[in-house]
Parts: sequence; C-alpha cells; structure tokens
Amino acid sequence: MIAPTLTKDEADAHSVFTALMWALGHPGCEQRLPTGGLRAFEAIGAALIDLETSFYTPDGALAHALARTGARLAPIDAAHYQFYPELTVHDLDPLHAAPVGSYAYPDESASLLIGCRLGSGLNLTLRGPGIQGSSTLRIAGLPEGFWPLRKNAIRYPLGWDMWLIDGDRIVGLPRTTVIEGY
Repeated sequence: MIAPTLTKDEADAHSVFTALMWALGHPGCEQRLPTGGLRAFEAIGAALIDLETSFYTPDGALAHALARTGARLAPIDAAHYQFYPELTVHDLDPLHAAPVGSYAYPDESASLLIGCRLGSGLNLTLRGPGIQGSSTLRIAGLPEGFWPLRKNAIRYPLGWDMWLIDGDRIVGLPRTTVIEGY
C-alpha cells in the first residue's frame, strides 16, 4: 500500500492535531507543537476549525488569522472554539457565557485554548480519567478566579475541554479532570 505524501502544512496540521488529542487523553502531560507563541494558536486553529465551526478570540490579529480557515467569528456565548493567547481578569466575566453544552448535546460546549506559563506558579493536583492516581501541574499566568469559574462551569457531561499553551508546549485538561490546589 502506498501512503500519500503530505505537504509541510498538512504534516504540521497532523502533528498539531495529534499533540492536541494526546494532551486530552493524558491530562497534565506536556505535549509539543511544531511551532510556538502566537503561531501556535494559529497552527491549532488550522488543525481544529473550518467552515463548519465557530470561534471567538479577543485578540484582533489572531481573529484575522483564524478567519482564513473559513470558520465563523462568533460571540463568546455561541463560539465552540475560544482562543485566549492571554486570559485577563477582564475576560473572566464574559467567559461565564461560554457554552457548556446541554444534556442532549454535550458536544456543543466550548473548547478553550489559553496561553499561560507552565512549570511555575500554582501547584495544582489533577485527578480523573487518564491520570493514574493523581498528578501535579505547575501553572502561572491565569487570572485569580479562573479555576473556580471552570469548576462551576463543569457539571459532567457539561463543561469545557481546554488546552493550556506555553510557547510550543501544551497541556490538555478535559472536563472530566478534577483540579485542586488553587
């Protein structure tokens, strides 16, 4: 059997998508992207969103780049993919409106992609599926009040799946992950 040859863009998108899935399947474990910084958010957008999806970001330059995927820019209460290269305290109040899905359609929740600093700051304890016993995650750069907001948004199967991004490193936190220590 002959496998098709991927272009560099296709190979990068495949690598990004694979890293995103591994990150959600192994909560708290770092994965690597082929690029870092704001380009990481653009690369993730290229791998996740398309003509049939919606997105939100407060970052104008990123919104312009993500629009090239064909996805629709939507208000925070309707966007299924939400990109925050820097989550600020001013973003927390509007974030309350991010979709958590419904019991009939839990997949209509928002997926959050948030910039942070991994390896310093709060020492969080993670528990849940994909974690043997518990694990720890050190994270900084998120506003005070974010973790309680996330906890209140999750009523399994409702809630947000999220990825934390630091340069070319990502960590996945599905809605099934219980987070303590904030």
